[in-house]
Order: sequence, then C-alpha cells, then structure tokens
Amino acid sequence: MSGTVKKIAVIAGDGVGPEVIAEGVKALEEVARQSGLRFAFTYFPWGCDYYCETGRMMPEDGMDTLAAFDAIYLGAVGRPDVADHISLWDLLLRIRKGFDQYINLRPVKLLRGAPCPLSGVAREEIDMIVVRENSEGEYAGAGSWLYRGAPYEVVVQNAVFSRVGCERVMRYAFELARREGKSLTSVSKGNALNYSMVFWDEMFREVARDYPDVQTRACLVDAAAMFFVREPKRFEVVVTSNLFGDILTDLGAAISGGMGLAAGANLNPERRYPSMFEPIHGSAPDLAGKGVANPLASVWAASQMLDFFGEPVWGARLLRAVERVLERADCLTPDLGGTATTAQVGDAVVRALRENA
Repeated sequence: MSGTVKKIAVIAGDGVGPEVIAEGVKALEEVARQSGLRFAFTYFPWGCDYYCETGRMMPEDGMDTLAAFDAIYLGAVGRPDVADHISLWDLLLRIRKGFDQYINLRPVKLLRGAPCPLSGVAREEIDMIVVRENSEGEYAGAGSWLYRGAPYEVVVQNAVFSRVGCERVMRYAFELARREGKSLTSVSKGNALNYSMVFWDEMFREVARDYPDVQTRACLVDAAAMFFVREPKRFEVVVTSNLFGDILTDLGAAISGGMGLAAGANLNPERRYPSMFEPIHGSAPDLAGKGVANPLASVWAASQMLDFFGEPVWGARLLRAVERVLERADCLTPDLGGTATTAQVGDAVVRALRENA
C-alpha cells in the first residue's frame, strides 16, 4: 500500500464518538509516519446532531459520496432525544446494507493487561473471532404493524435467511478457520426456531462438506452464552446470525476487558464498496465532553482497518501498542481503573508505537 493514498471517510458521529475517533486517527497518522503508508481523512458531520438540524441522519446523496472512499471510520451514533430506530436505520444500517457489508468481524480476545471478570481463566483461553452475518436475519427490517393502537394490535417481525446470505458468511468463516488452523463453531437455535435456524443448521452442514479439514461444532445460542463465560476456550472461530452475533459479542466484550475495548469491522469482502470500522460501545452521552471515554476500541478498529488494507504487520503493531498501554496501567481511563483522559491514552498509544519503531 506504500505510496497509495487510502481515502478514509470519518463519521465521528455523536456523544463520545468524536473524542475516541480523534485518538484512532492520531494512531493511524503515527503509523503513516513510521511506515510510509498514506491516509487522507475526510470528515462528515453526520449523525443525530445533523438529524436535529436537517431531519436526516445523512444527506440524500450520502451513499454516493461515501462510495468514493476506501474505508469508513465510524465513531458512534445515538442521542437520547432521537429514537434509536431512526439513528440506527438511517445511518449505520443504511451503510451496512447499501454497501453490502455482509461480514461483521468482532474479535473477542483478552489482550495482555486487560481486566477479566472471570476467575481461573488464563488470558490465552479467551481468543476467538466472531463472524456475524450482517445483512439480513433478524435485522432485515421485514414485518408489519397491524391495527395500531387497537386492543387487538399485532406486530410481526420477520427474520430473513437466504441461501446466498447464509452460504457466503459461512464460507467466509470456513476460509478464516482454515487459514488460521482453528475450529469453527456455528451458533443457532434450531430446536426452537423451526424454519430459520433449521435452515441455518442445514446450510452449515452443507458448506462444511467442502471443508473436511476444518474441525466443526454446533452450539445452541443459550448454551453458547453459558460457555462464553464458563469455558471460553471452547471457541476459536464462531459463525452466527445477525441478532445472536450482536448479543454474543457484547457478552464477549464483557469477558475481555469491557466495551471500551470492543471493536468491529463491517466488511464487503469483494471490495466493490468501502468497508466500515468502528468501536462498538455506542455514543455514551453521559460521558460526552468529559474527556474520559476509552479510545482503545477505536484504535483496535483502526488496527482492523490496517489488516483489511493488506497491512497485517502494522495492524499487529498497533494492537501490540494497545497491549503495552494496558500492561503498564499508568495511563488508563476510568473504566479501566485509571484517571487519564481520552487524549492522554491516545498519546500513550502513540508513544508505545514509537518504542517499537
């Protein structure tokens, strides 16, 4: 990538989003200084503040504008006085669906120095990657609302599972497991959801026949939630549906350092459209403007961006810098027991990167 300018659209968003994204950009700029990689950041003021001013989360031609970029770096979306379904559907999900970002990649890995609420669990036992289907399933937006306000009001929310949608996320997970020499666990609920999840299970068995070298397991989602806590070492690569993946990865964040360390990538693997990288902790409006939000998740998301750009060495260096900051424990935000500001932690990441130069 050296010599090629990667164009990054920055949507810092709401709440603490601008604060944490600034530190991720700072880390990427330090990577550029050391590596010769080149990034061009363009900022867009979209989100709930923009909605309150214009009635839209993003301009009508926003997707056309974003299509010209190599990646999107998203801070957070949400404000107490804007309904969640508006902020989610009119920006985040609009981007995910419009750019066919059908892979949501969320690492659940206990970094060196990160706190863990589980007793008797070694750091190496929490090291998994969750491949979440990101385009359909329970978040397809299909359904109906009948007889609104009547005593017999009825709401139907349909989950959509297509052969194409299931197969492509499963093949991505199988390829990842094969490449890294890891096992693959499918998480579903086929005993209760007798159409969608039975179909998911059948698709998993079908795709598995093309990967006889990959060790596979199947687990019901309720059991998976239990084993995430009791025996996280069971899981290496996990593939699951949109809703189950959303829930399980937040549980995964809780056992691997907290939401301040939770990062996610929304990928269009074919690269026909830009992919999007984000800390997944939300806008945390109660912390906004106080300078205490943890920026390490946004730095981890930047590391995922480097991986996707074909720079895994620099992605790993950036993540190692995060670990150094955690291990030293002398410059951490309050959620990790420290007293440092968001910017001070970002500066500590830069210093750790320079030590490894």
